[in-house]
Amino acid sequence: MATERKPPRGTRKRDVPLTKDGIYAMALQLIDADGVDQLTMRKLAAALDANPMSLYHHVPNKDAVLRGVAHRVGSQFSAEEREGIAWQDQLRELASDFRELSRRHPKLMGYSFTRPDYVQPEDPFWQALIGILAAAKLTEEDIPRVAATLVGVFTGLLLSELNGALQRWATLPPASSGSGEEEAPPLSKDVIDTMFDSALTAVVAGVENHVARAHERE
Repeated sequence: MATERKPPRGTRKRDVPLTKDGIYAMALQLIDADGVDQLTMRKLAAALDANPMSLYHHVPNKDAVLRGVAHRVGSQFSAEEREGIAWQDQLRELASDFRELSRRHPKLMGYSFTRPDYVQPEDPFWQALIGILAAAKLTEEDIPRVAATLVGVFTGLLLSELNGALQRWATLPPASSGSGEEEAPPLSKDVIDTMFDSALTAVVAGVENHVARAHERE
């Protein structure tokens, strides 16, 4: 007979209240430990020392829990810390913070990046990005389209880093090499960091070019 999973180490069941925020907090711990696929309402209730049906007084289903957890994690952004610096540096810091967040919660973020509703208009990340593009003097018409493009670039890059695809692509042998080539060693953290910085440089240059072309049309 299957045994009931214990809460993540360091958390006593009664330490977390049976509220929406408490449910999201415990769900995040379970996701960090085992991933989104392993999360069930029954396991969540067991970790909270609660009857499974009692959770439905606060959240309707697992999908609602995941949305709440994603919102809880996304609210960690603070746009105010980026005021007073050039928009290029603001964009770099925002992307770097986004990456750091994905590294703290890789299983949640890897899941979230595949959902089209991951970014919402009220999210601090989206609001900060809109503000940065406004500071870059993009037009009101261009801002949402450029912002959407940047979110696509950032999430695609981070997802490929989280699932290992980026490391694999960067170590693929040349097409002309023989099939007997030894597998390349994994990339170091410094190399991956350099690749991310190079991508940010290209992103900033792309926005600068977009701004310059917009001004030429005026």
